[in-house]
Amino acid sequence: MAFKVIGILEIIIGIIGIIFGLMMFGDIGIACLVGAIGTLLSGIAFVSVSKAIKNINKEN
Repeated sequence: MAFKVIGILEIIIGIIGIIFGLMMFGDIGIACLVGAIGTLLSGIAFVSVSKAIKNINKEN
């Protein structure tokens, strides 16, 4: 459950970061976009791990 909540929060923060990164100029905007994409991918990984743990618990 905690992994899913963390994953959803990271996905939301990543989307907001991408929007802010597109509004910025130069190197700062690129750095913001890189961080936001990393956060978005991390959030997706947390959600997928949550699903995998849920499936493992169903099998046992």
